[in-house]
Amino acid sequence: MTTPTPASRLAAPLPDSDSARAFDLVGLGECMVEFNATEPLASAERFSKAYGGDVLNALVAASRQGARTAFVSRVGDDPFGTGLRAAWQGEGIDIGHAPLVPGENGVYFISLDARGERSFTYRRAGSAAAQLSAADIDAAFIASARCILLSGITQAISPGARAATLAAARCAREHGVLVAYDPNYRPRLWGGETAARAACAELLPFVDILLPSLPADAAILPGAPHELVEHAVVKQGEEGCEVWLRGQRTVVPAVRASVVDTTGAGDAWNGAYLAAVLRGEAPAAAAALANRVAAAKLAHRGAIPPREVGAGR
Repeated sequence: MTTPTPASRLAAPLPDSDSARAFDLVGLGECMVEFNATEPLASAERFSKAYGGDVLNALVAASRQGARTAFVSRVGDDPFGTGLRAAWQGEGIDIGHAPLVPGENGVYFISLDARGERSFTYRRAGSAAAQLSAADIDAAFIASARCILLSGITQAISPGARAATLAAARCAREHGVLVAYDPNYRPRLWGGETAARAACAELLPFVDILLPSLPADAAILPGAPHELVEHAVVKQGEEGCEVWLRGQRTVVPAVRASVVDTTGAGDAWNGAYLAAVLRGEAPAAAAALANRVAAAKLAHRGAIPPREVGAGR
């Protein structure tokens, strides 16, 4: 019997064999300690401590939608490490492949302007998560997932993490696991477009679900998203999103939101969308749900909203 292509598996009910896999969604990436201020950093005297990282934020959103999730990372054994892992476990995320290792965890500071736009300051060079390498990719573990989520930010944090991302994508393709990819281009992290374009191009042949934000990611994509893969969703902020499935376009309008902090809204969107698609919802319906989840997140500070926020159903 011929194995269905990833695109056909998303256009129809997912095969029964997928239910035997241990996880719905596995993510590869970094998570940092977050310190959030309501004033400019130069004058701020009080900070709220939390955590965040684009793939991890998405896993939290997916887990809150009922998806079985797991995180592949490295966690520094500094004073923050055990608390980070305990918080992820508390969200239902499997941390068996996010071990404590010698080293420090990255830290970032957020200050906000009156419109909720963010200003970030990072301390992440040489972090434990940046030590990820292709050797950290366990083929049997990747094969235990229905879908993996990869990110351009993970690719950018170190050459080793970029190699790990590509190794995970190759492994997923070999084992019939869907690959979802958010380019999530951050110019300051890459130091320019050339390396980011190359990293994006090397991963695209393995991608089943492309999740870019435009116009931010346009600089590194080698073409229109729907021309690169059969299943693409273009996130456009206040303009909503466009769902493309095998050349067919559906526009899904945004949900009115009260904007307090835009941090992590796109990540929450990714997690909710993938969770919904993996449980069999049509992509347009999944995108409508994801729009509601992202809108709910916008009303709260930090990368991850309170647990009771944003179920979106």
